[in-house]
Amino acid sequence: METFPVIDLSKLNGEERKPTMEVINDACENWGFFELVNHGISHDLLDAVERLTKEHYRKCMEQRFKEMVASKGLEAVQSEIDDLDWESTFFLRHLPESNLAEIPDLGEDYRKTMKEFALELEGLAEQLLDLLCENLGLEKGYLRKVFCGSKGPTFGTKVSNYPPCPKPDLIKGLRAHTDAGGIILLFQDDKVSGLQLLKDGQWIDVPPMKHSIVINLGDQLEVITNGKYKSVLHRVLAQTDGTRMSIASFYNPGSDAVIYPAPELVEKEEKESQIYPKFVFEDYMKLYAGLKFQAKEPRFEAMKAVESTINMGPIATA
Repeated sequence: METFPVIDLSKLNGEERKPTMEVINDACENWGFFELVNHGISHDLLDAVERLTKEHYRKCMEQRFKEMVASKGLEAVQSEIDDLDWESTFFLRHLPESNLAEIPDLGEDYRKTMKEFALELEGLAEQLLDLLCENLGLEKGYLRKVFCGSKGPTFGTKVSNYPPCPKPDLIKGLRAHTDAGGIILLFQDDKVSGLQLLKDGQWIDVPPMKHSIVINLGDQLEVITNGKYKSVLHRVLAQTDGTRMSIASFYNPGSDAVIYPAPELVEKEEKESQIYPKFVFEDYMKLYAGLKFQAKEPRFEAMKAVESTINMGPIATA
């Protein structure tokens, strides 16, 4: 059994940089996921995020979730449910503009803490994109520039709780999907498990670890790397005991960013028959909204059909 890749980011600063970069590259090529420790985000901040998120769920979300379950009769289902997820969620937007001030029911302390957390994650996402450039042989800053568009990247957080489920064999916490965007940074519960990824036809648990950040790659990085790195199917299993906290932050291209395989990663003989399309990120997201829980390949094919209309501007890497 292969071991899920756990990467100590502090090793990038010393003699172990080269083998650490190799582990990151292997994880991107063969897993689409890896888990970071010693990532530079303080444990005190992570503890505050967890405490305030769990308090907010109990005060503001739990009763609403129970009412939804009762109204749909979900506790008594006898057959598999495939059109909803056993999760309680809300969304925060950080870039290009924050909506933190507009979210009802968030205490001032929680708002302030999530703002600080988002800034730390933004820095970590940009650091990771540069590490990926280094491994791919792309100019430093290439991925960040591609993500920029005219207004900078899009960055937001999905705050989820997965309450105890009486029928985990019939209802998923979150149905299997790949993520549409760029790079995803997940702070998850260290006690209640449930996240799994599909590797070589097997569902593999993503291990809960205290103070770690789980990274996974979205569809956009598969396109930009011309398939060298892959976005991977993952899901959340509902559990009968415990509420699982999941805070997933999505560092994505800007809405008008033009996404296409990096020319350096396209073999000469491929140029005529390129596998991956060229598209505007916002157009992909519109398509994804209706097809999230289906295979990604038809989405790529659908984008190919419209790519001839896209005006390609040069990407400045200065």
